[in-house]
Amino acid sequence: MTEIERLTDQLQRAFYRDAWCGPSLLETLEGVAAAQAAARPLARAHSIREIVLHVSGWKRTVHQRLEGQAVRLPEEGDWPRVTDASERGWQETLAQLKARHDALSNAVRGLGDARLEDVLITETSRETGGGVSCYVTLHGVAQHDLYHGGQISLLKKG
Repeated sequence: MTEIERLTDQLQRAFYRDAWCGPSLLETLEGVAAAQAAARPLARAHSIREIVLHVSGWKRTVHQRLEGQAVRLPEEGDWPRVTDASERGWQETLAQLKARHDALSNAVRGLGDARLEDVLITETSRETGGGVSCYVTLHGVAQHDLYHGGQISLLKKG
């Protein structure tokens, strides 16, 4: 198995199913309706919907970086605002998240192992994720899914 295949497997486990540490991001989102996604059980915390928009934006940004664009932050912002709190809007947000994950995964599958040491943005910045290798960035995407999945799990209990 190549390193790209291993990375793709980790991305799929963190997002779809069979994460080592517990539920994947999508497993965590199962059964969440629009009202719960918009709720703020913790006044100063992001809602589930805001977290999903954030994760979706970063998936698209990393995909753009893999294609050679020097994207600093997601086009819609780091923490996009919810503009449609309806059930339909929530379902569209989930569909967008899946589509962006799948597009990113397909781009990763097309990489060769030699690209893993490429630095996608040379500027070192924790805020933008710049200054690290493609390898570190892609592991970071899986970590990002699981980190925010944990937050969502807590918000669901609230």
